[in-house]
Amino acid sequence: MNIDNRYRDELKSIIGLFENIIPLRCQLDPHWSFHQLLEHVGETTTNSMRYSYFPLQRILNQHPNVSKPAFLDISFEFLSTMTRSDNKLIMISDSQLSSIPFTMNINDNEITNKYDFLLIIQYDLNSNQLSCTIDASLDLFNVETINKISQRFHLILNQLFTSVDNQMNKSIYEISLTLPDEGVLMQSMNNTETSLPSSTCIHHTFVCQVMKHPQKLAVELDDQSLTYSELLYYVQLLSLNLLKESHISLGDVICQCVDRSLSMVIGIMAIEMVGGVYCPLSPRDPQHRSYTLIKQTECRLILADYQTKTKFNDDISLLIYDSVLVNENREYIVDINRLSDVLVTCEDIAYLVFTSGSTGMPKGAQIRHRNLTACIDSLVYINLFSNKDTMIQMASCSYDVHVQEIIGALTVGAGIIMLHPEGNMDIEYVINVLNKKEISYLQSVPAYINNMLEYVEKNNSSSLSTLRTLDIGGGELFVGEKGVFAGYFRRDDLSAKAFIEINDELFYRTGDLVRMDNNGLFHYIDRKDFQIKLHGQRIELGEIEQCLLRTSILACVVIKWDDDHLVAYVQSSDLNEKVLREHCQSQLPSHMTPSLFIILDKLPLNANGKIDRKLLPPPDILSSGTAYDSNEPITNLEQQLQQIFRQVLHIESSPIDVPFGQLGGTSLDAIRALTLIRQQVYSNIDIGLLFTNPSIRQLAMAIQPLLISNQSQETVSTVDQPH
Repeated sequence: MNIDNRYRDELKSIIGLFENIIPLRCQLDPHWSFHQLLEHVGETTTNSMRYSYFPLQRILNQHPNVSKPAFLDISFEFLSTMTRSDNKLIMISDSQLSSIPFTMNINDNEITNKYDFLLIIQYDLNSNQLSCTIDASLDLFNVETINKISQRFHLILNQLFTSVDNQMNKSIYEISLTLPDEGVLMQSMNNTETSLPSSTCIHHTFVCQVMKHPQKLAVELDDQSLTYSELLYYVQLLSLNLLKESHISLGDVICQCVDRSLSMVIGIMAIEMVGGVYCPLSPRDPQHRSYTLIKQTECRLILADYQTKTKFNDDISLLIYDSVLVNENREYIVDINRLSDVLVTCEDIAYLVFTSGSTGMPKGAQIRHRNLTACIDSLVYINLFSNKDTMIQMASCSYDVHVQEIIGALTVGAGIIMLHPEGNMDIEYVINVLNKKEISYLQSVPAYINNMLEYVEKNNSSSLSTLRTLDIGGGELFVGEKGVFAGYFRRDDLSAKAFIEINDELFYRTGDLVRMDNNGLFHYIDRKDFQIKLHGQRIELGEIEQCLLRTSILACVVIKWDDDHLVAYVQSSDLNEKVLREHCQSQLPSHMTPSLFIILDKLPLNANGKIDRKLLPPPDILSSGTAYDSNEPITNLEQQLQQIFRQVLHIESSPIDVPFGQLGGTSLDAIRALTLIRQQVYSNIDIGLLFTNPSIRQLAMAIQPLLISNQSQETVSTVDQPH
């Protein structure tokens, strides 16, 4: 705060500049009333006046580590003035000034202020009015931002001094900062008065769609397809088997472990039809994680096929799709009325989605039937999705989006085009499907969309004729109404932290931080905790850390690096990167296994004895990991692949024996690498080859025979041509 320093009588008549700056430290309690705040500020100011003569620079010298304190760039000034028109005198506080004729021309560009933000309040004793002036640096602030600050300050003053009710005795946090136009905007954005269809069950809505258009294509995968009536037939067939043979009861958890297929769709809808709770198990998860989820859910049954049944031991109850759907026991269909006896309501749990847990144990979100139907209804209401759409189903069962894609399409009456397993890793295949099947609805993460657009641009494709961006809100958004899920599965402690009651309505706290710009759009800022989002998957870093701590290491911390990779810093003297990586791969899904493991003698700590993430050394891909005998390529093919790896991963060096993932490669990077290899090396390479041969040397050895075989076929074809 600026003060004139003329508080002593002998200084009042002396000409000179006695002004000084006093730094004030005010700590606010949100439960204080405005009166209490005034008393606190007054007491702080009075106590600080004793040091008004103390030069500011000497205060800064007491803190040599502080080069430019942020609070010193913000200043406050208060002036009380009175004008006596008879003798042209001006009173400023206790000082009397008389004006003299004087002119000076100052260019606006020459006006400077040493403060980034200055608030001046002037009290005119003549008119008994306050005027406020804000002087802010336009290098740091937009004019719109300053206008907003000014409007909010005016709003606060209005509430305190002109309101009918006594606002000054209310707690500070109860004073509104919402401007009238923002209130209208938020009301329109949170329009809960919209009339939507009454909540019903997922499978009931699906059956209604079957009755409306039984011969319409429901789901298609390559050369396999089912109409709505055919899909209902197989759903009922499996449902009756679940009731009669497996004795499934209302609310039983049924896990399903299958790759993307028509069976996946049949299984999901059959589980809903018998009143079960669908819980997906990814075929690509390590066995330990699958068994952890099975134990947590105490599931009655696991639906599998001949490819995934080998993941489970004989002591687990399995139902193999092929044994039911291929045999088509028509005796079940005779008893079709039994399905009507299953009394499922919209309040029942429809499915479980397990996400990463900070304590090391995955947590399961329980989604009711009405939660999902309300979500789909809202998409239909805003004309984002309709029964005229054809949706491409890309998400694997490890993403909760796959439920919205499959069930959402079937309850609306849209068509589903499924990609074959790992098909989403092949950009060329995806683009062909989009074009050939005339896809109108696609849902994916921005990074994947960018890869698709890069491919389209490079190949001069015009298959994407229309592209609309959808602005999604992030931040600490409180989600209310019908979309609120039922809480975490058997984790009341987590549910209590995740929900808050406002005006007798339950809201879910997302944990994200958000800001709203002048156009009403929300912008994501950060997380309140250490949860991150990587390639569309929400990950609790604490779960990875807990997994690592189950080894013999002393301490660890996992961070997200460069928006694309997970890096684990480990304090250990007896474990190497290979052991740690294999341990994580056996316990965690692939998207939660760190790309890099950096082993340190000791992790940096802060003054409180906690790991200081800011002092961790920056990751260096090539310095971490195992030393390899040969780093340089030998053959021309290895050189080509090395150039592609460097281009995709944006690195200068790539040892030919280091696996793609350890070089920092992600699944999206693998898609880009595959595209370039097809363009520059071998056009018929399969994505699986890159995963089974992750290093440059291995990949070159796998591709070389294919190139030789391809050249031989071309030679034979040329010789056999008639002249």
